[in-house]
Amino acid sequence: MGFDNSSAPGTDAGLPLSVKWSHEFPITERLIYLNHAAVAPLSRSCAESMKRLADDALFNGSLHYDQWLECYEGFRVSAARLTGGSRDEIAIVKNTSEGVSIVALGLDWKPGDKIVAFREEFPANYFPWLRLEARGVRIEWLSVYDSPDRIEEAARGAKLLAISFVQYLSGYRADIQTIGEICHRHGCFFFVDAIQGLGVFPLDVRRCHINALAADGHKWLLGPEGCGLLFVDREWQDRIEPVEFGWTNIAGYNDYSCRDMTLRPDAGRYECGTLNTISIFGLRTAIDLTLEIGLARIGPAVLAAADRLAEGAMAKGYEILCPRTPETGSGIVSIRKPDLDARMVTAELRRNGVTAALRQGWTRLSPHFYVGAPEIEKVVDLLP
Repeated sequence: MGFDNSSAPGTDAGLPLSVKWSHEFPITERLIYLNHAAVAPLSRSCAESMKRLADDALFNGSLHYDQWLECYEGFRVSAARLTGGSRDEIAIVKNTSEGVSIVALGLDWKPGDKIVAFREEFPANYFPWLRLEARGVRIEWLSVYDSPDRIEEAARGAKLLAISFVQYLSGYRADIQTIGEICHRHGCFFFVDAIQGLGVFPLDVRRCHINALAADGHKWLLGPEGCGLLFVDREWQDRIEPVEFGWTNIAGYNDYSCRDMTLRPDAGRYECGTLNTISIFGLRTAIDLTLEIGLARIGPAVLAAADRLAEGAMAKGYEILCPRTPETGSGIVSIRKPDLDARMVTAELRRNGVTAALRQGWTRLSPHFYVGAPEIEKVVDLLP
């Protein structure tokens, strides 16, 4: 049984979302792209935005630098809309790892402080916390599949809890709001690595009591590599010291003769030096496209595609790494078949124009909203 994303909220006159926005994704003419959990293709508007900046720099150098500054500001405003924060709480960073490290190294840790972390995390949200053990910080390791009661028990007396919105391999989507409420009750700093969910599912930092959040743009936001966002709650900015320091961390950075080290009064204090301008142009456009289409449309379409892949794979004898429910499902489905090597399955799909990922003995499929129902059915048919 196939899925039909024409019923997704907000589509026009029954037009499938994948059809309505097909002009933005010329990759569909070449590939069935199911690797958004790794590196996503660019939308046409994102690529054109970066091309315009490259051409402007080619012919005019930095003559239009004022437009670069406007883009930085526009990025912060758009990222704030996406996360539910304010533009003063958004820093532009290179990647999720940088965002995690800013928080991990910027807080004032004391021997005996406790962190709650999760064994299944991607290394970016694992190693920065693990390194704090050298300062005498104690880490209590849980599983992302643990119950809220177990998480609440661990959060008592903890200084910080760090978890991913969506687990990178299984696709398990954590109940961020419930975990945030637990952290709020116990005065525990709540950090979210949002890279595998931001751009698909709504996330409100206020409602979820998130104190800091980081995400790259090159996955579900359909933006370029080397650019991401860091949200830091304004109430915590004076308690998280910038660990990298350059000329743009200070309030008077526009005055090159300034020697006053007073920090910028917003999350810009975490931006150290020259920014990745061309990627900022691209990611701002990508975020604006996400906002234009709407997460209320994108999320249901992604879930429908991933659900159909899981259903079709299981019908052909595959197991899926994580059971899917409407509450915990995401755009990630990892599959394997007992009598088949996942390397062969992934390679066979690739030979037939389907881009998936080999991860830890599993074939990971991660469709976005613009991959249509006929393409999803073709992938199911192609599974050996």
